[in-house]
Parts: sequence; structure tokens; C-alpha cells
Amino acid sequence: MDLGWLTARPIAHRGLHDRAAGRPENTLAAARAAAAGGFAIECDVQLSADGEAMVFHDARLGRLTALDAPVGAKTAAELGALAIAASAETIPTLPDFLAAVGGAVPVIVEIKSRYDGDLRLARRAAEVAAAQAGPVALKSFDPQVVAALRDLVPERIPRGIVSETTQDDPVYAALPGSLRRALSDLLHFAETRPDFLSWRVDDLPCAPTTLCRLLGRLPVMAWTVRTPEQRARAAAHADQMVFEGFVP
Repeated sequence: MDLGWLTARPIAHRGLHDRAAGRPENTLAAARAAAAGGFAIECDVQLSADGEAMVFHDARLGRLTALDAPVGAKTAAELGALAIAASAETIPTLPDFLAAVGGAVPVIVEIKSRYDGDLRLARRAAEVAAAQAGPVALKSFDPQVVAALRDLVPERIPRGIVSETTQDDPVYAALPGSLRRALSDLLHFAETRPDFLSWRVDDLPCAPTTLCRLLGRLPVMAWTVRTPEQRARAAAHADQMVFEGFVP
């Protein structure tokens, strides 16, 4: 599979967002701004109560909307009516988000997971991605999701694993030690067989990404690049950066 398009341009983290300019993260405005700049786009999806893939990062709505409730407790219509960060933007569905980009630049969709075996969001994201003519890729922190995507998406759609070596996020505390080690050391590779890796920039270089680049020829994205030091690290040890807070 030729993945040159996946790393050809810097990837705007949650779109080219800027709250002061009325472009909050993961909104259509942020997506259109990234596409206008020629940047690839990374976005996140969560599952609505009625099974739609909604472009939103958090499991709860409180950080970005006036409603503090789980995303999964609301329907797509209810979520689509919520203003994001007091702007004119609302929570888009994944089909609407991809339609706004119109295939102009690649979109890398991160499928959120609770590591509980629930594959409904993966199935919906795969269904939407398969219907797109433009360049799109799917990724997740959850190896079970990435493994399932092997059977859910056509071969033309790349699948990636997102990971980090230093697991200091509270979400990892609930996971068994064996899974945490598999995540940080890429021990699930035989099951997931990812087409690319997306790795925390501050953990680079590390053995999994170095070996995958050298032996497997798998492209590596570095997330999330915000400083000149991180940009230099990504340039030295990855094939492209997922950036935020500046325009490359």
C-alpha cells in the first residue's frame, strides 16, 4: 500500500482550530481552515446514543459545551444542536465533517474507546470511511479496535495504532498491567497489523517506532507537536507531525 499521501503534509490536530477566531477543535470551521491551508486533518469520534459517529474528543460534553453530560447519552440530533465553546459551530457528524473537507486533504479519524470490547463506533466509522472517495485513514489507541478494522474496512483504507511509551494518563490506571505493556511495547502487532503508527512525540525515539520504520517501513506520526523542540524531535524520529497551536 502506497501511504505517501498520509505523511506528505503536516497534520492539523483536531483541525486548524483557533477559539479566538471562532474555530474550535473538531468543528467544520477548523476542518475547512486546515484544508484551505493544505494540511491533513486529524479528528476524533465518539458514539451518540443512536449510533452515529460524532466528531468530538471528550467522552463528556462539559469542557466544550454548556451541557455536562456523556456524549453517548445524547442523540446525534441533540449533539448537533450544541454550540461548541460559545461559537457558531456545533458538533458535526463524521459524514458531515468528511463532506466539508470534500477530499481536498487527507483525514485521519481517531476512534475513541473504553477498552471494553464495544465495537459499535468502529463499525460506524468504518462504514462512513468506506463510502468516502477522498483520502481517509482510521486509527485508535485500542488494539481490539484496530484489529477489528482489518475486517471492517477495504484494503485501501489504512489502519493505525496510536500509542505512547509513558502511560501517565489516568485512563491507563484501570487497565491490566499486561495490556499496558502490550500498548507501550507494541506487543499486539501480530493481531493488529497496523499500516502506520501514531506515537507521542515526547516518547520518541523508542524501540517500537524505530524498528517499525527500519524493518517494517511503516510511517510514524508524532503527536502532539506544539513547541520548536517537539518539532525537531518529530523531524528526527517520525515521518510527519500532528501539530497544534501554530501554523507550519
